[in-house]
Amino acid sequence: MSLLLPDGGLLFWMTLVFLVVFFILWRWGFPSIIKMVNERKEYIDESLAKAEEANLRLANIQKQGEELLMEAREKQAQILREAADTRDAIVGQAQEKAHGESARILAEAKAEIENQKQAAIRDIRSQVAELSVQIAEKILHKELAGSAEQTRLIDSLLDEVASSNGTERK
Repeated sequence: MSLLLPDGGLLFWMTLVFLVVFFILWRWGFPSIIKMVNERKEYIDESLAKAEEANLRLANIQKQGEELLMEAREKQAQILREAADTRDAIVGQAQEKAHGESARILAEAKAEIENQKQAAIRDIRSQVAELSVQIAEKILHKELAGSAEQTRLIDSLLDEVASSNGTERK
């Protein structure tokens, strides 16, 4: 007997045991192994499908995020434009108000100047009238009947002089 060559009986029993084990595996082992492999394949396929779906969702979310970002930028630009328009409107209103206020102040100043001018003219007339009366008294050495009559006479004389010279202003 050689160590490299098996005996015929041993070969028979080894073949018989192999066939029994093969039959048992074929009958119950291989179907469960194939079932597990198929389940694993389905699980991997489902996982790949879910991963692909997740990638699509992620791409969609990124696209929506970019759209939201663009929309936010557009709104920001619109708000900035509206703020600039509002600022310009406020500045324009302030300028118009300042122009109106300056025109009002200028008109008031002109009216005040005219009032002071008229008051100064009246004051000068009364002083001229007084001086004229004093001069007339000294020249004529006689006094007229009353102070009111003197003032009226001098006013009428001044009006005549002013109208003849064309310098009377009222």
